[in-house]
Formats: sequence, C-alpha cells, structure tokens
Amino acid sequence: MTSADGQSFDLPRRLRSLRVEGWPGRRVAQKDLAQALGVSEPSISAWENTGRLTVPPRDRLDDYATFFATERSIADRPGRLLDLADLTPEERARREELLDELRDLRTVSQNNVPVATPPAPSAHDPFAGTLWRFTPGQNITIVGSALPSAYLEQMYYSDLDAPDYVELYKYADLDALIELFGHLRAANPLSDVHIRTPLDMQADDAATHLVLLGGVDWNPITAELLRRRDLPVHQQTRVGDSELGGFEVTEGDRKRLFTPVLRQVGEKEHLVEDVAHFYRAPSPFNKKRTVTICNGMYQRGTLGAVRALTDAMFRDRNNNYARDRFAGMSEFSILSRVLIVSGNVITPDWTSPDVRLHEWSVEA
Repeated sequence: MTSADGQSFDLPRRLRSLRVEGWPGRRVAQKDLAQALGVSEPSISAWENTGRLTVPPRDRLDDYATFFATERSIADRPGRLLDLADLTPEERARREELLDELRDLRTVSQNNVPVATPPAPSAHDPFAGTLWRFTPGQNITIVGSALPSAYLEQMYYSDLDAPDYVELYKYADLDALIELFGHLRAANPLSDVHIRTPLDMQADDAATHLVLLGGVDWNPITAELLRRRDLPVHQQTRVGDSELGGFEVTEGDRKRLFTPVLRQVGEKEHLVEDVAHFYRAPSPFNKKRTVTICNGMYQRGTLGAVRALTDAMFRDRNNNYARDRFAGMSEFSILSRVLIVSGNVITPDWTSPDVRLHEWSVEA
C-alpha cells in the first residue's frame, strides 16, 4: 500500500501482521518481541507505524525472519531468538522466504525515506558522502534567525531608507550564514540554495532540504519543528540577554542541563564556552528531503555547529565520525562544547569525548 505522498507502508503493515497474526491465536506483545530481539519497545512501535515511516536496519529484519520462522520462538514467554543452527530444514526454508520478502519491502520503503548519514566519500570528490551533499538538483533553503527590531534599530545599515542599507543585517547568525551558504553552494553546484528569514519563507521552501540556523528564541521555524519531534534535547528560552539558558537533556527520570560559560573581565562578561546543537532528520514537511538544525545558546555556538562540518581542518574527521557512529540512523543529534579563545570560535572535534556532551539517534 502507498500513501498519498508516494510512501510505501507495506513493510510496517507486514511487520505488524507477523506479530499479531503470525501464529493463529498466539498474538505476540510488542514488549515481548522487543525483549526477544534485544531492542526497545518504542522501536517495535515505530517500525509498525504507518503514520510515520521508520525503516528497520537490515540486521533487525534478519532477526524478525528468524523469530517468526518457528513457533518455538514463543514456547516460553517472553520468547527468544533461536540460533540458526537450531532451526530445522523446514524452519530454515521459512526463514529464507520471510527474509527475502522483508528485504524487498525494505528496499521499496528505503527509496522513499532519507537517512541521516551519507555513504562513504569518494576520493575524486571532496564533498561526496558528506552531510552537506544532497542529490543533485534538489534545492536547499537556509532559514536564518531574524534580529529583533530592538537590535535593528541600533544599526544604521539596517534602515531601509539609509543610502547604505544592507539587507543581510536583518539576519542574526551572519557568521554562520555566510560560512554555510558558501559551503552548500560549493557542495551542491546543481542545486539552488535560498536564504530566508522565518517570515520570508515561501510555501515551496518547506518542500526543499531545510537548514535552520538559530534557536527557539529568534527562529520560530526551529521551535515549531522541535515541537513536532520527540527529541530528548530541549533548548531553554532566554528571556533576556542576562540569562544563560541551556540545553536540557532528558534520559528516563534524569535531567541534565548544559549551559554556556561566561567569565567576568572588568565590567564585561566574556563568552568562553558555548553549547552547540546539530540535528539531522527527514523533514516533517517532505519526507524525501531532510531538515538540519545548527544552533547554539549564543551566535558563536551556532557558528560552531556549522563549522563542525565546513571547517577544512575538521569537517572530514567529524563527517567520518557521524557516518560511522550513526550508520543506518534516520535521525541523530549531537550536543558539543564550543570553546571561545581570544574571541575566536574553536571548531568542535566530535571525535573527542571531552567535546561531545550528548548523543541521540533513531534507527532507520
């Protein structure tokens, strides 16, 4: 079966039918199947969800085929995964039949759902296999935070009637915006790259690859998207300039808050460490495209999130780390430290445990 937007939901329907109707009169509970396969119950639920397609990894389909190849898998509750060597010839044949069917359904589904991480890079193309390389011809829209009017009123060049008016001054994260725009144009020469503020967004922009700069304070598109996702990472709103804010991480009953670090120097406070958030997932507005959030509590944190994958000294290292660490994941999130030295942003090295503050992902 295919949805209105072309996505095939045959795989989640088949996985659910195996669990519910695989053996007449013996329905398997999601929690029991999850325990037998060694995954979380939410993963089982997500793989069966026809409202939002989540494609299981290939090895999980191997386990599904093994589990449902024989009713002996549920001889005792909650059930168990038998070794392949313990299957009878008839059960092995049933397993191979199921595995071929599930793999075919997965291939159909995977063609419709982007994954968070790209394939390995090519030696002949410095951008191939990187997180900022998209399918040629697919357009990209950067949605940057807009400076509040109170800030704009203090700048002569932001006055529309001024002879030296500069339109880009309406954007908050200018350093990050310029850094990212140049990189995206170089990595995607056959694609259009548009720049918008949240108020400037057009209807067609939502269907492109979206890159959101800035957080929930000044970018309502970031706030809206995060409300639609079930992330364990939440950015606290800064009511005023004097507040630090931070990123709150929820893990079960435990909550941790990661905040920037400021140091008093004379009569001024200097930012010495910010917190950067990088998040990649299929777009909720077009599941054949992606959405990426680059965000910090301050603008230099946002720049750090961008430079993690644009800085020539670190981008390959960080890209390789993300590709290996989140292989097969449909979405992932990294919180990292961003050090400020003599006013300069130090690009975060994701391979360093001291730099990474928190990681989270969802299986494809």
